[in-house]
Amino acid sequence: MPRPRTLLDGIAFGESPRWHDDRLWFSDWGTQEVVAVDLLGESEVIVGVPSSPFSIDWLPDGRLLIVSGPEGALLRREPDGTLVTHADLSGLSDHPWNEMVVDGRANAYINNIGFAFPAGEFAPGTVALLTPDGSVRQVADGVAFPNGMAVTPDNSTLIVAESYGNKLTAFEIAEDGDLSNRRVWADLGDGVPDGICLDAEGAVWYADVPNKRCARVAEGGEVLQTIELDLGCFACMLGGEEGRTLFIVAQEW
Repeated sequence: MPRPRTLLDGIAFGESPRWHDDRLWFSDWGTQEVVAVDLLGESEVIVGVPSSPFSIDWLPDGRLLIVSGPEGALLRREPDGTLVTHADLSGLSDHPWNEMVVDGRANAYINNIGFAFPAGEFAPGTVALLTPDGSVRQVADGVAFPNGMAVTPDNSTLIVAESYGNKLTAFEIAEDGDLSNRRVWADLGDGVPDGICLDAEGAVWYADVPNKRCARVAEGGEVLQTIELDLGCFACMLGGEEGRTLFIVAQEW
């Protein structure tokens, strides 16, 4: 495998990378911006956010959603570039909202850490569902620091990284978006999953901050590939011309 190379540096605190419109988009928590960078390393600030843009994804119509975690707000970027409130999540939890994924039905899944990270005492987190009609409800609980999430291409399964559980957890997705039949998708041993992404073969890449690596695992936990770095790996995403280039957001931690 080719050695990793630096595409872009000078990022204050990068998270939530997504491949969209031939560029890698990500949140910079430190500068409170959403940034896009092409394969030549040319970057553009897409939008500034009043608070940290914890996670991003797109509605099927192309509008960008942004989790403004500290305020419990889900923002939407309109075609003219303005930001509006898409949904208020504050009624479901006082704790920070974290990762988001939008499925092919325009359902948005957003998870909540469940405690005042990093100083607070640990408590399990939750997953909420925002449906296209604007209603919000909790659909899962008891998640040990929910982090990266991914939905299978057929919209049948949600996979959630449990950072404090050292595992990837799967739920079946019902027609109305509810989650059921919770199971361990992969026990990761000493792995501490943060951001994740699915590949074309159905394996999951997960970023690991304390172990300074990204690993590719099959359902059941078999490690298929590992990329070691000298920085904490916070999140990863597949993209590029054929969707086979792995992008990693990493930094000292």
